[in-house]
Amino acid sequence: MASDARAVATSTAVVPYDPVKFERDQAQVSRGFWTKLRRVAGKLPFLDMLLAAYYCALDPATPLRAKATLMGALAYFVLPVDLIPDFLTGIGFVDDGTVLYAAIRAVTEHIKPAHRERAKELIQRKLVDAGKPPTA
Repeated sequence: MASDARAVATSTAVVPYDPVKFERDQAQVSRGFWTKLRRVAGKLPFLDMLLAAYYCALDPATPLRAKATLMGALAYFVLPVDLIPDFLTGIGFVDDGTVLYAAIRAVTEHIKPAHRERAKELIQRKLVDAGKPPTA
């Protein structure tokens, strides 16, 4: 028991997630996800993955470790400043996509068909609402 406390105190313990960071990421995603998504959705080649990850992260059945991983990636997407500025045409979302892809690969078994279907339905509905014909 004392060695566990020492490991935590010296940051050598393997922790599945940091509860403080998870709460901070969750709050950031809650505040900014939909606002940023509305602003950049048309420029995102990974929109379907982003939405499926979002729905998975909110799903009460998703294990906490997977939620924390996805919330970290989603919070990075929401950040106003990141490694490659989003406004750079052609490459602005490369870092966001890479972070999201890595997170999804790490928790892929927790992203269920229902999450993917919900993302697809939202995309289809928004395309129809925008007057564009839905694609297959």
